[in-house]
Amino acid sequence: MPSQKSTPTAHAPGSAPVAPKRQRGRQRVAAILAAASDLFFEKGFDGATMTEIAARSDTAIGSLYRFFPTKESLADALLGHYLACLQARLDDIATRPATLGPAAFADALLDMAFDLRDERAAAVILIDARRDGPYQRATLRDMMRGRIGALLHRIAPALPPERGAAVATMMLQFLKAVPVLAEEERRTGAPLLAELRRAARLYATAALTADGTAP
Repeated sequence: MPSQKSTPTAHAPGSAPVAPKRQRGRQRVAAILAAASDLFFEKGFDGATMTEIAARSDTAIGSLYRFFPTKESLADALLGHYLACLQARLDDIATRPATLGPAAFADALLDMAFDLRDERAAAVILIDARRDGPYQRATLRDMMRGRIGALLHRIAPALPPERGAAVATMMLQFLKAVPVLAEEERRTGAPLLAELRRAARLYATAALTADGTAP
């Protein structure tokens, strides 16, 4: 059975990533992560090579291995970066006025999912490929559901916990549909994201105002 650990596992000696201390190094790591994200999405974890990632990011292979001694450490860094991006966007939503209405709340979540759709695509591939890694699908799903539930409580404090958990799960399903419908819209030209947004707004409004629990 795959491990359900929520914290990173220890790296073997000499295999831990090196955090850059200078701006130039941070820019180089950002370029490496962007190239790795693209290649992992295109070729999968097993198909992408460190040589290709170095070439795509215009990085000397020695520099790549200095920052990321193994492909596994690079994949885990990429997953950690995606998680940090999610957390930052959710934190931003949480700083908005408590009067944020259900429709605006749905919009904010959908905007987040759309903006991070490419990062999510690579993350899903890596999570499935690294089933013994520190980031597990169930752990991330529970984190997202918990954060959305906390935001729902802020908008609708009187919402019963069981109802809030159900609404959070439904909102998470709307978010999961964003990359699928974005690709279908790109292929067909149909305004599918607008339809998804309309559905999410209607659902959030109905769920949070049915008992007068939200403005």
